[in-house]
Amino acid sequence: MYRLLIADDISEEGRKILTESLEVVYQPEISAQELLVSIDKYDALLVRSRTKVTAEVIRAGKKLKVIGRAGVGVDNIDINVATECGIVVLNSPEGNTASAAELAVALMMSLARDIPMADRSVKSGAWERKKFIGSELFNKTMAVLGMGKVGSRVANAAAALGMKVMVYDPFVTAERAAELKVQKASLEEIWAKADFISIHAPNTPETNKLINKNTLAKMKQGVRLINAARGSIIDENDLCAAIESGHVAGAALDVFENEPPTGSPLLKLNDKVIMTPHLGASTQEAQFNVAMDLAEQIRDFLATGIARSPVNLPSMKPEAVRELGKYIWLTEAMGRIACELSDGQASQLEVIAKGNLVNKDTSPLVVSALRGMLSTGISGVTYVNAHLVAKEHGIQVRSSKDEQTDQFQGEVNVTVITENNKLSLTGTLLTHDAPLITKINAHPINLYPAKMMLFTSHTDQPGMIAKIATILSQHDINISNMSLARLAVREDAVMVMGLDDKLSSTVLTQIDNLPGIIKAHFVSLESLV
Repeated sequence: MYRLLIADDISEEGRKILTESLEVVYQPEISAQELLVSIDKYDALLVRSRTKVTAEVIRAGKKLKVIGRAGVGVDNIDINVATECGIVVLNSPEGNTASAAELAVALMMSLARDIPMADRSVKSGAWERKKFIGSELFNKTMAVLGMGKVGSRVANAAAALGMKVMVYDPFVTAERAAELKVQKASLEEIWAKADFISIHAPNTPETNKLINKNTLAKMKQGVRLINAARGSIIDENDLCAAIESGHVAGAALDVFENEPPTGSPLLKLNDKVIMTPHLGASTQEAQFNVAMDLAEQIRDFLATGIARSPVNLPSMKPEAVRELGKYIWLTEAMGRIACELSDGQASQLEVIAKGNLVNKDTSPLVVSALRGMLSTGISGVTYVNAHLVAKEHGIQVRSSKDEQTDQFQGEVNVTVITENNKLSLTGTLLTHDAPLITKINAHPINLYPAKMMLFTSHTDQPGMIAKIATILSQHDINISNMSLARLAVREDAVMVMGLDDKLSSTVLTQIDNLPGIIKAHFVSLESLV
């Protein structure tokens, strides 16, 4: 019988499911040192957010086959090391969807009608009816940023309240938006028209500090903001200034840049801001649902080998993964890069395996390229659900094989097609397994993908490298390497600079505005490296 250690508190019902088929040890207060010493006795580990499943713990778990996280986030588990060790990591991605969506709606209503403030006023002995003149939701314009499972529920609830609903999601087509009876909109349209903006986007380089002094200034006078997604999406100092100036009427926040938000400027705004302590999943039902879901998943995986919500590689055949090696990482990186460099919304992905790859099972390359492409704008995309997510967003996925190569014995070509253009990358593995991108569209290049990169398409002319390097130097951004590709002298060229530091939107705009620059993009592969 398999042995399972439960290292955090879960419901009795969840434990009962597990004890029916497994030997369960329940130690919800186990210390980090005790876990490290005892983990080699167990085949499975179940945790919530308290327990940190570090690389040291994972490597010490010689018998571990599965690690389960009762909840969505897996930041407390070293996914890369678990994958290296062949350990399945499971989570419960849908157990708290309803709770998170309902909290966002409750925050919106509380913000519109000053409910927490009025409550405090009455309990203090006051009766200030005229002070709390709120705003109706009916016929107001609600914007939802991010149409995942939570965002979709919030949009439906807003529509049911008689609100006009606009949505922004780079992977939702106009047809899909019409099916959901919402209006697909650009961020510029949302800033100009929305009375309420509810954030349900993941934390990505594109969404980090998305709400800042520049975007706030573009918003409609009197807008109200709701954030129950990720605290890093809002610059709290800029939001505080916008509320103090009266441009933003108020905000309701469940998440913060730092938690708890000690020292946040928002704390001084009193009745203008509603702040709750990250309560998105804090309902009895959500806690019960995630525990039950994960208990069933662990039980079923150990019995059948089938994982319903794996976070890492086990959806692919282990032998295929071993044979393809770093080609999996390379295709995921190329999928992300191609999507970042494309203009417009992705509608199709094409993956071609060439040369000595044609006799291998290359299905993992397709799903890794797809995950790389989708993860630029959608949270929770795994190797398992990538095809389903693509289908839900109307994205076609095509794959083929070709015995002919351009240059090397084995190559992979990844192409992202949008309504405006297509972007194609070709890559290979060198003899020492170093991933190399050899072509960007028609431009030959020798590009070793770095964690952070600046891509520019520009007119080939003297001084261009110096101009870009000067801007980077002014902002203390270090260049680690550089690759340049051009078809002919004084024609369009592609340049890639590997960076040691992140590039802010301000710096990127400066580079984008240089004479001769066609387009500049910052691409981060940090989550892949």
